[in-house]
Amino acid sequence: MALSTASESRRAGPQDPMPSVSTHDSSGAKLKNFKFVFVTGGPGSGKSTQCAKIVENFGFEHLSAGDLLRAEQNSGTEIGNMIKDLIKEGKLVPSEVTVKLILKAISESTNDKFLIDGFPRNEENREVWDRVTGLKPEFILFITGSEEEMERRVLSRTGS
Repeated sequence: MALSTASESRRAGPQDPMPSVSTHDSSGAKLKNFKFVFVTGGPGSGKSTQCAKIVENFGFEHLSAGDLLRAEQNSGTEIGNMIKDLIKEGKLVPSEVTVKLILKAISESTNDKFLIDGFPRNEENREVWDRVTGLKPEFILFITGSEEEMERRVLSRTGS
């Protein structure tokens, strides 16, 4: 499994603290200063595995876009029901919804360092993140693996 970042010479860690960024809610009230890294890669590439190691060694909080969507879907809220209906119809959840769920999780956390796993998945996701938040990640961690290994890992999850 190969790891690469947008900035190969930069290392995230205690000896090289990332600059903080801040965000505001829709009313303009400041939420908090925080640092974040996007973690992307194909299904079964090892995103969650690597995130767990980074959490353990560097104190980041791991936010999985998929987990946030599933939790909201099961919450019984209006947004959760909308997500459930979209998925039932085979449609994608709007990027704005995912961005707002990520920002909500960040604002509710006591941590100030986040790994955002599985987001953005495409250029449209990134454009919506930029438009809604105006924030840039410190870097993007892109995790790759062979097609065979990723397929093996995904199939092992389902018991196939």
